Amino acid sequence: MDTIASPATLDTLAQRRRYYERIKALNLTPLWEELHALVPREPASPCVPALWRYADIKPHLMESAELITAQEAVRRVLILENPGMPGRSCITQSLYAGLQLIMPGEVAPSHRHVQSALRFIVDGKGAYTTVGGERTTMFPGDFIITPSWAWHDHGNEGLHGDSEPVVWLDGLDIPLVRFFDAGFAENDAAASQSVARPEGHSHARFGHNMVPVRHTHTSPTSPIFSYPYARSREALAALQKAEAPDEWLGWKLRYVNPLTGGAPMPTMATCLQLLPKSFKGKSHRATDGAVYSVVEGRGTAEIAGQRFAFQPQDTFVVPSWAGLRLEADDETVLFSFSDRPVQDAIGIHREQFLDN
Repeated sequence: MDTIASPATLDTLAQRRRYYERIKALNLTPLWEELHALVPREPASPCVPALWRYADIKPHLMESAELITAQEAVRRVLILENPGMPGRSCITQSLYAGLQLIMPGEVAPSHRHVQSALRFIVDGKGAYTTVGGERTTMFPGDFIITPSWAWHDHGNEGLHGDSEPVVWLDGLDIPLVRFFDAGFAENDAAASQSVARPEGHSHARFGHNMVPVRHTHTSPTSPIFSYPYARSREALAALQKAEAPDEWLGWKLRYVNPLTGGAPMPTMATCLQLLPKSFKGKSHRATDGAVYSVVEGRGTAEIAGQRFAFQPQDTFVVPSWAGLRLEADDETVLFSFSDRPVQDAIGIHREQFLDN
């Protein structure tokens, strides 16, 4: 017959405290005091839902250009720091996000690092990024990859004589790499790389569901590093005409590595979704906390019961296992990224679609 342990007496509790103090000197701690925190019944992330309004942030970004140059800063970025984790320079436990500004005539110097990075262009046009010797011009809505340990620099020469500030959302796996204590970085000898291939070269080789016969690809990152918004938006529009929207997601497409069909980067999944006007979605949740950037439209994200009204160029974060329900006032397009590839690789990803 099972017995139920009676509550510990005050004398027993005092004995335990003295015991814990003695073993602390040996760098020991009792599991039974930490078990519920270490192995919770369900995710209990310190990350909290939050929204960053671009209209509020942009004046501060522009002011930063008066205080420090892109050359001095290396990367002139305002980090989007989760309010539940102040001082940790991350937007979720595993992801970093920030808004980067490059002014006309500036160059953000070439460097490389172990951390994988994505750029999602938020505002302005005419700037470029060069990755591994190939340059691409950046336009709002474009999704661009910097693979781990690839040389990359950014510049703003203007487009067809037009020069304007350009802002993009940076997403990196910095917290993941920091967790493994595996970070390395290196500055290039020159501020800008020599361009070795014409613009559009990677898309020409890999962007048509075909691969050069003698190509050998050893990187886990997609060989396409620029996914233009015009093409991605066209794909969503075609899907919109072909089928009804999903009750939870609208029309949602994931970006893929054309050689594997998997995520473009080994540590970050990226998606683009379209919500029809007056869409009122059902709630869903997943263990991969996600960062969203609003491309088009206005609406509301209800995250863990909190409602956030969003508009173009805003950013919001959905913590792990927090319910998300989307509503769209206008036809709306959202870009998002998360750490799902890592969770899939180790078999811990969970997702739940609710009826409300």
